[in-house]
Amino acid sequence: MVQRPRLFVTIEGYAVEGGFDRPFEPATCYNPTIALGRHAGPGDAHGLWENYERVIDMVPELGVDGVRLSVEWARIEPRQGQIDVGALERYVRLGRHVRSLGLGLTVVLVDAAWPAWLGLEAWLLPWVVPEVLAHARRVVSAFGPDTSFIVFANPEALVSGGYRYATAPPWRRRARADATVATRQIESITQSLREDPLVGPTLVSSWSTISVAQSPDVIASRRASQHGGELYVRSLVKGVGPTSAPAGVLEHEGTQWRIAATPELLRALR
Repeated sequence: MVQRPRLFVTIEGYAVEGGFDRPFEPATCYNPTIALGRHAGPGDAHGLWENYERVIDMVPELGVDGVRLSVEWARIEPRQGQIDVGALERYVRLGRHVRSLGLGLTVVLVDAAWPAWLGLEAWLLPWVVPEVLAHARRVVSAFGPDTSFIVFANPEALVSGGYRYATAPPWRRRARADATVATRQIESITQSLREDPLVGPTLVSSWSTISVAQSPDVIASRRASQHGGELYVRSLVKGVGPTSAPAGVLEHEGTQWRIAATPELLRALR
């Protein structure tokens, strides 16, 4: 019998939480270009850092299997070696809330926005490797073995956006040699964590991502063609700023959240 993938909606913290890359807030790799006015940051975004539960409570209505939540490294470790225990505990409480609703939970360890103190060229710098490993072990230890993890939300985009097309930090174009080095370092980090006795058993073995902006037929087809693993539909909430998703299943209307997805999309999700 062919096993269908588990279907998760994603929540990208940097784009939805608010409270990054302004004075006295956790700074990410996007901070320098935001400061230069090249693009707008997330600002207050949707304020979900204080109100995550309002959108998570609506997920069971969608008929999906779970939530993929990004923990923002810059919030957990705003300065090298300075751990915000309260922020990490907040993410852990969110995870418990997700599971209390009967939903699966997968946590992203590194997404599109990494801490500013790692530098724009983080994926070329050997000293960054042990920092990523320490961050991963810290987060996995906090959540416990009943949570699944992926190391990088989109490793291909980190390399292509950063070193080939200048659409993401470090904003390089056609840097083929550096793209190769960055790819190798990201792959090496992932492999090291797969072999880690604490982190390895918690990692999702196979997964792929699809945009909620794509047609319901495409989503249904992808779900039918993928055997096992997890399929992430991006995103529950569109978000604000340079890492925002093309579209969201939910949208904010006044002071309330509502399901914005079409009936056809909801049928594809269910």
